Amino acid sequence: MDIVRIIIAILLPPLGVFMQVGLGKHFWINIVLTIFGYIPGIIHAVWVIAKY
Repeated sequence: MDIVRIIIAILLPPLGVFMQVGLGKHFWINIVLTIFGYIPGIIHAVWVIAKY
């Protein structure tokens, strides 16, 4: 299932984080990172999925 989440995180980083941890601080951090730059959002999303 993590492979599917990582693929979703590459396409739409906040959705991948939401599927992993819900509406927590990591979700909002990822929203901000994705707004500032798509690549930082992807890196954060993959990190969150790998960690949790």
